[in-house]
Amino acid sequence: MRSLSKTPLKIGYFADGIWAHNAFKKLIEHFQIGFITPRFDTKDTTLYHFAKTHNIPYIKSPNINSPEFLEQILPLGCDIFVSMSFNQIFKEPLISTPRLKTINCHAGKLPFYRGRNVLNWALINDEKEFGISVHYVDSGIDTGDIILQRTYQISDKDDYTSLLTLAHTECASVLFEALQSIQNGTVMPIRQDSIHKVGFYCPARIQGDEWINWHNTSRTIFNFIRALNAPSLGAKTALNNQEIRIFKAEMIDEAPNYIATPGVVVGVESKPVGKPNVIIKTLDSTLRILIYECAKSQTLLKIGDRLVSMRLGGGAQLTLFVFYCYFFFSLFFFLFFFVFHYLKSYAHNLSQP
Repeated sequence: MRSLSKTPLKIGYFADGIWAHNAFKKLIEHFQIGFITPRFDTKDTTLYHFAKTHNIPYIKSPNINSPEFLEQILPLGCDIFVSMSFNQIFKEPLISTPRLKTINCHAGKLPFYRGRNVLNWALINDEKEFGISVHYVDSGIDTGDIILQRTYQISDKDDYTSLLTLAHTECASVLFEALQSIQNGTVMPIRQDSIHKVGFYCPARIQGDEWINWHNTSRTIFNFIRALNAPSLGAKTALNNQEIRIFKAEMIDEAPNYIATPGVVVGVESKPVGKPNVIIKTLDSTLRILIYECAKSQTLLKIGDRLVSMRLGGGAQLTLFVFYCYFFFSLFFFLFFFVFHYLKSYAHNLSQP
């Protein structure tokens, strides 16, 4: 590895969270940090303490693209801006303000998995690997030329927690390596459309997206559950209006494919500690549920219980609302038309001698 030049890069650091903490610890040893800008609504005090410890300006801004913010950071003379888990969109002229432009570290294998919650989406899509990419920021979202990309294997033992833990460490390493190559002048950027002409974008996951559809295959549901295994998440289903959060499932070796009602409990397996495992019928076969929580802690699932297959969330709620509005409006109009003509006919008959 070539050594860094005698004058280290001066970085403007836009950052938040564990990703940013780990990266800062590596960067501060080899580069200068000209300022730190956290998320405006951050509750993270770690970066603030880093800034105070190292005498680094700590600048919050509700709009990093405003002329006022630009005036604050211009005198600091940064060579490059770095975004690590930051939540505002960079625009011109901010992007091109430093001489080496602006870069971002993204936990997705670009040009695929642009956007939000990409580790969850990678698991949901049954990927066998995920990527970490450092790329130049342009006017799009995660569309700039790639500076460096590393990939990491995903096995059936992995879940969102294990991928996130790995990404928290590896993002720092990949970012550091990318900055080294920029410092040394050895960067060979790769256009994303040279990898794939289209790529794809992942939307942010929102409340309502966590409901299981038991009418999917066992493999699809297995992937969905492990993508939502964090304690604050959990893949949801329900029994008699009682929510159940599922955190861990297991594929059943040689489980036969057969037609039956999806979402029904078809087996219960006792174990020495904790709730018994339950076997759920899916679209094609069956799936073993290992760790779950019921809203009422004393509830135990039994054979024959029917779990709610899915609840509408996001745009589906609006679609259903519009459908019902249209249905009831049509029904009202029909009844009004019928009653109006009935009364008109009745009045006409009364008027006859």
